[in-house]
Amino acid sequence: MSDPPYRGVFPIPVTPFNDDGSLDLEGLKEVVEFCVVAGAHGIVGPVNAGEFSALSDQERMQVVETISGALDGRLPYVASATGVSAEVAVLFARHALDHGADALIAMPPYVKKAHLDGVRNYYESLCAATDLPVFIQNHPIGLPMSPALLAELANNIPNVLYIKEEIPPFTHSVSADIEACGQDIEGIFGGAAGKHMLDELNRGASGTMPACEVTDVHVAVWDAYESGDRKRAREIFNRLLPLINFESLHHIYLYKEVLKRRGIIRSAYVRVSDTKPLDMFDHEELDAILADIADLYTA
Repeated sequence: MSDPPYRGVFPIPVTPFNDDGSLDLEGLKEVVEFCVVAGAHGIVGPVNAGEFSALSDQERMQVVETISGALDGRLPYVASATGVSAEVAVLFARHALDHGADALIAMPPYVKKAHLDGVRNYYESLCAATDLPVFIQNHPIGLPMSPALLAELANNIPNVLYIKEEIPPFTHSVSADIEACGQDIEGIFGGAAGKHMLDELNRGASGTMPACEVTDVHVAVWDAYESGDRKRAREIFNRLLPLINFESLHHIYLYKEVLKRRGIIRSAYVRVSDTKPLDMFDHEELDAILADIADLYTA
């Protein structure tokens, strides 16, 4: 069992690259430090927002080692163990354990998607490899899992303790998971850039796992909510929404452009994305959006 249960804003660091596409591990250390200074409650990666699928296996391990080393135990580190098979997931899980991860997160196999028995075997094998708490990432890239299947996994596998829920409608999925899993899990986190953060928290979610470019603003929403000032939480959240909506159009290009503008990474190079690079009009719109929230930055 994790002690205490994880709660709060757990951002996902981007994976910085140099302008030639090579891995920028020094830049990654700066991203991790930004997340710490911004008030994050934990760190997650490398997952989708960190371009994990564009990394070689060796690079993924380097990223895990770099994040863990940069954190140096200051925050919980949830390392990705998502693999194309159970055997690969076990490899990543054991490596993460050896390099100081506090917990693991994994989608089901995402290239050749497994049938239900394969999904069960995948998580059983992953969880047998270490005693770390495991977050099941329920995302359309993997095999979308029903609340009943999630509850079965949580009930039968002791270290399945958390869910990151990203199956639409996200908020209803959070409620259904809480009802189905009951005391077999310690928490459910939302994703989708924190777009539904307040609704998810109202339904009993434990936190959110957004990309990291405005971690300090997500933390401000969380802090206001936790203090009981729900009006202030919504005021900050409503100011953040235009950026979140813009992020839903541009994904990784947006995360990296904001981090570059904030002086945290040197290059906004993206290896692979399902969206196109920002054009002149996108940059103008981003100028206006960021100007409206700049006073909320603390890091």
